[in-house]
Amino acid sequence: MPNAAQIEKTDVVLIGAGIMSATLGALLRQLQPDWSISVFERLDAAAAESSDAWNNAGTGHSALCELNYSPQKPDGSVDIGKAVDINERFQVSRQFWAYAVENGILSDPSRFINPIPHVSFVHGAADVEYLRKRYEALSRHPLFAGMEYIDSPDEFARRLPLMARGRDFSDPIALNWSDGGTDIDFGSLTKELLAHIGATGGEIGFGNEVRNLSKQKDGSWKVTVRNTRTGRTRTLISKFVFVGAGGGALPLLQKAGIKEIRGFAGFPVSGQFLRCTNPELIAKHGAKVYGKAAVGAPPMSVPHLDTRVIKGRPGLLFGPYAGWTPKFLKDGSNADLFKSIKPGNLAPMLGVGVTELSLVKYLVTELMKSQSGRVYTMEEFIPRAEGRDWELITAGQRVQVIRRKGIGGVLELGTAVIAAQDGSIAGLLGASPGASTCVTAMLDVLERCFPAEYEQWTPKLKEMVPSLGVKLSENQRLFGEVWDWTGKALQLNRSDTRAGVAAGV
Repeated sequence: MPNAAQIEKTDVVLIGAGIMSATLGALLRQLQPDWSISVFERLDAAAAESSDAWNNAGTGHSALCELNYSPQKPDGSVDIGKAVDINERFQVSRQFWAYAVENGILSDPSRFINPIPHVSFVHGAADVEYLRKRYEALSRHPLFAGMEYIDSPDEFARRLPLMARGRDFSDPIALNWSDGGTDIDFGSLTKELLAHIGATGGEIGFGNEVRNLSKQKDGSWKVTVRNTRTGRTRTLISKFVFVGAGGGALPLLQKAGIKEIRGFAGFPVSGQFLRCTNPELIAKHGAKVYGKAAVGAPPMSVPHLDTRVIKGRPGLLFGPYAGWTPKFLKDGSNADLFKSIKPGNLAPMLGVGVTELSLVKYLVTELMKSQSGRVYTMEEFIPRAEGRDWELITAGQRVQVIRRKGIGGVLELGTAVIAAQDGSIAGLLGASPGASTCVTAMLDVLERCFPAEYEQWTPKLKEMVPSLGVKLSENQRLFGEVWDWTGKALQLNRSDTRAGVAAGV
């Protein structure tokens, strides 16, 4: 037991050096610059799990192209409610990043954000009709103005030459095309935000694993941290703790023992992609193209041919293909899932095992796929795909949220902020759309955990996010203003997407 002299004090502890902790730390630096902040990451680098550019978060979800956010209802109409909500939240992120660039928190925006078309793709008469209805529903909405509907094979071939080569256009095709999309390197963004926290007096501790959290009588938290290289253990007392540890958040919140985590469980799924190794193919495609999940497959399986810009260079991925491991982190332990099972979440886990048989079937099918089977799946997008042009990569772990419902449980595919009633600790569970809505999620943490301070912070928050408290979907004038401002500040109006877009696009 360390003596009092060995116990350090800090105002804020952020666990995990990913985009969520980095965003929260950067916000707090602007709102309360006199507070001390300590960031602890068990790995030796920032953004090395889900926030890495080649991993799950290496794109910008804004519902422009992701069809699972605009499902077709039984009557044939298209529900755009979730798409509008996610786009609203993404606009909040854009505003904070624009503020950060203008105020020296972030440097050259092209290091982390680049303009790239977002495209929805379907084929077959029934899905073409669905996409036409989706276009009619979204294109009238101010957040989706400028979306195009394309069903001409010639125009398809002009814009997506890699996908057109060898395609049988007797099978009808359609696209929803949005030029206002972006590609985001969340790994680079995370590193810049953490560098700002460090440069303004914060502690950034890599190779430091938080081993335990215990509540003190005065409401503070005792945080036990072990240096993974030296074995040295430190003890800190912190007024506030945020658990932004990705898949590692659930076990840490369970260790904290807060009642709000009871009934929550996690289901780990590995994300795998085929990464293109042929520069000629990469240069022939310059868009994020999302399709529809196969019948009976879960929303997490939505296939996409995805241009990503990493360190100024274009890359190309296709996937996802699901794998399975009991690990909660890419660099985790095979015991993670089993250690997370508690009396309070056993029933929800068992309940989901019964109700999500389609997910189980999907995972089994994916695990049995060979390289040739993966390439065959990709031929829906690239008819003349060849396996020699692609390599399989593992793109991190997703831990899907299982929440108690009745006597059983339900699998949720979004993100959830879990906060103690007294606001002394909070954490984030779940995956997509995750990183793209990181600023909204962290504003939620601030409002729930610092209700007294939040009111006095509001003027500064509105300086960083001018639309705070306003739905842009209901205020077209304000949306136009912030869209123009963020586009200029983030340099998104340039014609060069830095993504090797095919000639003529």
